[in-house]
Amino acid sequence: MSPTGDLAYHELHRAGRAGVWRPLLGIVLMVAGTLLLAPVVWQAIFALGYAAAGEPVVSSMEGLLDTDNPTPVSLAFLNVVLASAIPVAWFLSRVLHGLKPRWLSSVLPRIRWRFFLVCLGLSVLALIATLVVTAVLPQEGGTEVTGTVNDFTSTTRDFLLVVLLLTPLQAAGEEYAFRGYLTQAFGGLGGSRVLAVVAPALLFGLAHGLGQSLPVFVDRFAFGLVAGTLVVLTGGLEAAIAMHVLNNFLAFGLALAFSDMGSALNPTGGSWWSLPGTLTQSIVYLALALAVARRMGLRHTTNGGVLEASGGRVYRSPLRPEGP
Repeated sequence: MSPTGDLAYHELHRAGRAGVWRPLLGIVLMVAGTLLLAPVVWQAIFALGYAAAGEPVVSSMEGLLDTDNPTPVSLAFLNVVLASAIPVAWFLSRVLHGLKPRWLSSVLPRIRWRFFLVCLGLSVLALIATLVVTAVLPQEGGTEVTGTVNDFTSTTRDFLLVVLLLTPLQAAGEEYAFRGYLTQAFGGLGGSRVLAVVAPALLFGLAHGLGQSLPVFVDRFAFGLVAGTLVVLTGGLEAAIAMHVLNNFLAFGLALAFSDMGSALNPTGGSWWSLPGTLTQSIVYLALALAVARRMGLRHTTNGGVLEASGGRVYRSPLRPEGP
């Protein structure tokens, strides 16, 4: 029987189909679907595209998967693979838990676009705070940045188009996977906020590669903790997606302007001196986003009794049909 009290975002699976095996299986399928199935499906699609265009399929596919020397096409491939986490999360939420996909967006349940747009502005303010801090810290390790601006070529243009058009989807895909489905799955195992935030953050850090340095892993783990905290306390993915989009725009933009895309995709160096700057960004953004959420009166819970009806059909929450 579904609970009838208020449920936070990470507790929503408690109103779905019963069975502790569901979130456990879902966690495995979410990781496998995003990191194993989606790459295979998209490789097949790209291979058909190369064949139809008369390109050598084998060598083209080798270049597609070479992240050390990325091309605009290989960056597009990486972005659509990660963006595929969105339909994977939707599928698992609906089929495995009997909850409509919109409950992954927020407790409203939908994307609260006004809050999302405000969060984009807040992420810029947090970035400014980061620049102030990093300006007084030693710059050691990490992505190599030259003192001169790269030439703007046709390849730069193509990279820029891919970043502008597909990177937001890639960032949203990672958030729907780690701060969306996995947060609800781990939360459904016991309703613990700590487990719902920490476990996806740990997987998020590990998913970026075992070859990364400890400072880079800690940076990504810390990002996951802040993003997960925002999701739980604001009741939706908007703030996490906004911060993720801006971070990726910044990383890819700096790489195109001063370095190369390969260093942005494979930051295996890293320095402990980079952490104060990124932690400043995360903490400032966390404080600003929570303050704005309170100011806007955002709900961060919903009533469990309205999520599931007979046959597993899920209805829109009547508590706040409209809102930011």
